[in-house]
Amino acid sequence: MLHAVEVPETGGDTLWSDMAAAYDGLPEDMKDRIADLVAEHDWLPNFGLTMDAATRDELRKDFPAARHPVVRTHPETGRRTIYVNRAFTQHIVGMDPAESRVLLEQLWIQAGFPEYQCRWRWQPGDVAFWDNRSTQHYASSDYFPHRRVMERITIIGDRPT
Repeated sequence: MLHAVEVPETGGDTLWSDMAAAYDGLPEDMKDRIADLVAEHDWLPNFGLTMDAATRDELRKDFPAARHPVVRTHPETGRRTIYVNRAFTQHIVGMDPAESRVLLEQLWIQAGFPEYQCRWRWQPGDVAFWDNRSTQHYASSDYFPHRRVMERITIIGDRPT
């Protein structure tokens, strides 16, 4: 959940991608290719960049890299979704690094098609609630030098299958 406290006069929108629609839009041969793949996800290369080594090492104990299926099935809808993202997915497990990067780029591009996206223009007091099991979101950083202040609550979810 996200609550808008202070928003800039222009910019600062949030975009959500429907990852089930993105999956549905893949060619059948790509769906077959990614059906049983597993990817490694890690926060460290992104959020850890501004931390000192001691802080990263301490947090790593509680937040190790995780492996998840590239395609997950939503536990309530039964729909298949692409479950990789540019911010956290590092590589496809067991795949040649160059081949992994090319495949991930194709899937990341799929998430960026406007046909699968919703864009929210925030007003103060707005609240958005979404399902991380079937969407990805991106906060547009196009409002400098103005401020965007948001409050976020994350609900613990299930393990991807």
